[in-house]
Amino acid sequence: MSSKKQAILVCSLILLWYSSNIGVLLLNKFLLSTYGFRFPIFLTMCHMSACAILSYISIVFLKLVPLQTLKSRDQFLKIATLSLVFCGSVVGGNISLRYLAVSFNQAVGATTPFFTAVFAYIMTLKRESWVTYAALVPVVAGVVIASGGEPGFHLFGFIVCISATAARAFKSVLQGILLSSDGEKLNSMNLLLYMSPIAVLVLLPATLVMEPNVIEVTVSLGKEHKYMWLLLALNSTMAYAANLSNFLVTKHTSALTLQVLGNAKGAVAVVISILLFRNPVTVMGIGGYSITVCGVIAYGEAKRRFK
Repeated sequence: MSSKKQAILVCSLILLWYSSNIGVLLLNKFLLSTYGFRFPIFLTMCHMSACAILSYISIVFLKLVPLQTLKSRDQFLKIATLSLVFCGSVVGGNISLRYLAVSFNQAVGATTPFFTAVFAYIMTLKRESWVTYAALVPVVAGVVIASGGEPGFHLFGFIVCISATAARAFKSVLQGILLSSDGEKLNSMNLLLYMSPIAVLVLLPATLVMEPNVIEVTVSLGKEHKYMWLLLALNSTMAYAANLSNFLVTKHTSALTLQVLGNAKGAVAVVISILLFRNPVTVMGIGGYSITVCGVIAYGEAKRRFK
């Protein structure tokens, strides 16, 4: 492939990654807080159902990546464990969007490196340089400052959002531990293929118990708003597209590039959400988020240099 075609492909993939990630985030917020669809567990189940179906089509029929088969019952149990943690992180993130503005949600989510470093140290005793740990100080300090300057601060939403962020970090560390042997490693697309159906099986009874009137309300909203089903389908498809584009961007660039682009993506999501939802922001809140982002960038650079 020529360099020009390669550049066009990479730019297209980055655009898809940005639009799908930001799109699913904003649609989640719209459905859960302003549209009257207050069922975060069912919404997550829709996402996982779409991921299961579309992953199967992409791998088995379109052959975007080779199919990797599970080799043991032990490997299946490890993937099931990852799926449970993943469910908790996604459900928690969706629940928090009912109570928090997208901008503040993204500020809290930016602390993922802090929790990743903590869990990596606790679970693997892996130590980083003192410079790397020092870079985590502004990551946490920025969120503390942003919390104090957030006009729509909601304690329960904040606790759930922090918990979801911690669960996301825990999942990444756990994945590195459980699937560390060469015979058990799966690329992210195949891992999603096996995790998604397990997540659906877990979320279905949780939905029926914790959101018993979801079918009735969803059908009612579908009759009242003709675009209800389209929004759900689009939202679920975008959730899969976010995972697919994440994999493809990493494949055609590098993990470091993905990290840099991810930091910028969070800032773009914050700006777009403020423009769309008109949620009030303060100088203190913006300053706190900026400090967190700078800390994340410094952490990534320190980790790369002192590896």
